[in-house]
Amino acid sequence: MNYLAHAYLSFGDPDILAGNMISDFVKGKKKFEYPDRVQMGITLHRKIDEYTDTHPATRQAKEFLKKPAGLYAGAFVDIIYDHFLANDLYEFEEGALTIFAQQTYRQLEAYEKWLPEKFRSFFFYMRTQDWLYHYKSTYGIARSFQGLCRRAKYLKDPEPVFDAFITHYEPLKMAYDFFFPHVKTFAYHELIYLRGR
Repeated sequence: MNYLAHAYLSFGDPDILAGNMISDFVKGKKKFEYPDRVQMGITLHRKIDEYTDTHPATRQAKEFLKKPAGLYAGAFVDIIYDHFLANDLYEFEEGALTIFAQQTYRQLEAYEKWLPEKFRSFFFYMRTQDWLYHYKSTYGIARSFQGLCRRAKYLKDPEPVFDAFITHYEPLKMAYDFFFPHVKTFAYHELIYLRGR
């Protein structure tokens, strides 16, 4: 899952949100330098990623992108899942995504001293360009694909991947529709488990 889904699957808990969003920027034992509840968010993020990567719907979705995206198919599917989540009226009724995105940015700003330096500069663009909201549009997804390709070592042209996304839009949406209720339930129960340990 990508940033919108990880924010959403923090279930309104600011500590969990902070850990969930910075997890990719916290390596190894660095995790233990954070408050316990932020550590829970870091752990939850990693559990969600593991669950997502091994889910049959994700494996199927990656097949649609494998030819143009190669080893990066999973990373592109993560972004695509955020697009369908942003447009999921069951999860975000009309107008709710805007409110959720702004609330997420404000909550993360309150954790500035805990944000890793690399995430801090990354977060500046996320907030000022309102990435969480712009996952809603195909234009926003195209921009996200471009950003991924800028960071990728072995893939520089996002256009063939974007073309595959548009061509296979409906089956990719079906994969999301099947997958998301599963990951939401998994994340909820995983968070209960982490809080109770």
